[in-house]
Amino acid sequence: MKQIVFSLAAVLMLVFAGTAQNTVATPGSGPEVTFEKDVHDFGNMKQHGDASCEFKFTNTGTEPLVISNAKGSCGCTVPDWPREPIMPGKTAVIKVKYDSKRVGPINKSVTITSNASNAPTKVIRIKGNIEAVPNAPTTPVKTAPAAAPIAN
Repeated sequence: MKQIVFSLAAVLMLVFAGTAQNTVATPGSGPEVTFEKDVHDFGNMKQHGDASCEFKFTNTGTEPLVISNAKGSCGCTVPDWPREPIMPGKTAVIKVKYDSKRVGPINKSVTITSNASNAPTKVIRIKGNIEAVPNAPTTPVKTAPAAAPIAN
């Protein structure tokens, strides 16, 4: 009886081992994304200044790279990414714009989702500090001279 159970278990193990799929991608196969930089530092900049930057990347793989989504960590960080496939060896950019009307430190991220075999989810970051612009001096309002009283 033990031999039958052991034999049945061995057969089942061989069947399951034979049907297992290899899910590990071979290095260098499929699309791969390589960014020139992961972080852009604006440093100190004035409020309402141009807080736009570009993240350049290359498809270093062997198949077309498709970016399906790029999402900022908040509504103040807006990415713009290529919607068409990036062919192997080609370079493209993801543009990121930050709403610089907000004052204070910046530490925001953009999460990129793609079919890249080496990084299907990639996070790029922007950082810096927005300094307030001093209020412009107010101009005094000129009033019209008082009217003379009417005589009867």
